Amino acid sequence: MADDGKRRWNGKGIGAGKGTAGRTAKKKTPAYNARTESSKRWIERQLSDPYVKKAQDAGYRSRAAFKLNELQERFEIIKKGDAVVDLGAAPGGWVQVALSLGASKVVGIDLLEIEPIVGAVLLQGDVADEAIMKQLEGELGGLADVVLSDMAANTTGHRQTDHLRTVALVELAVDFALDVLKPGGTFCSKVFQGGTSPELLERLKANFTEVKHAKPPASRAHSPEIYVLAKGYKGKRKA
Repeated sequence: MADDGKRRWNGKGIGAGKGTAGRTAKKKTPAYNARTESSKRWIERQLSDPYVKKAQDAGYRSRAAFKLNELQERFEIIKKGDAVVDLGAAPGGWVQVALSLGASKVVGIDLLEIEPIVGAVLLQGDVADEAIMKQLEGELGGLADVVLSDMAANTTGHRQTDHLRTVALVELAVDFALDVLKPGGTFCSKVFQGGTSPELLERLKANFTEVKHAKPPASRAHSPEIYVLAKGYKGKRKA
C-alpha cells in the first residue's frame, strides 16, 4: 500500500513471493528483511498519522481524500454539476470527495477492483489499454469537466526508473484529458521529483490557460509528491 493511503496503480499483493512459509530467520534474504522493515514503518506512520483517523471519522476510504479537499479549497477544481473522471481511483477516496462536492457524474478507473460507491461508475482496467479507455468514455457519456489522476507507479528503488515510470503515467493522463475535457475544463494530477518535466509542462501550457504546482498539507512532508493543476482547457488539442 502506498504511503498516501491510496493503493498504487499497477499494484501487486504484498508478500506475494512463493516458498517463504517455514523458513527460519537465518534464511531470510536482505530483500525480505527490507520489505518487512518497510511494512513496519508504514504501519507506524499510519498509527501516528492524524489524517488516517480523520479519514476514518469522516467515512473516507483513504487519507488521500484530504489532499483533494485541500486542493479544492485552494483552486476550486470541482463545481456542482461537473462530470468528473478519476484515474487511479482505488480505493475511492477522491470519488467520494467529488460526489460530496456535487459532481453530477463521477467515473473512476483503476487496475485494482474498487468496492462500489453509490452514485459513481467504477471500472477495473488499465489506462494504457485503449479498449478500457473507450469503455470509460462510453460510461462518461460525453465530455468531462474535470479529469483527476492520483496514479503512482510501483517503486523499484532506482530513482531514475521510478521517475520515468511516473512521468509515463502522467503523460497517459494528459493524453486522456486532452481527448475528453470540455473547453474550460480542469486537469489535476500527481507528479513527483520537482514537478512536471519541462516537455510536459510546455504541453500543458499550450493547452490550458493556467498551470500551477501545489503540495497540499495532507501530503506527507517527506513525500516527493506534488500536484500539477491545469485550468481553462483551450479545447483544441495541441501536440
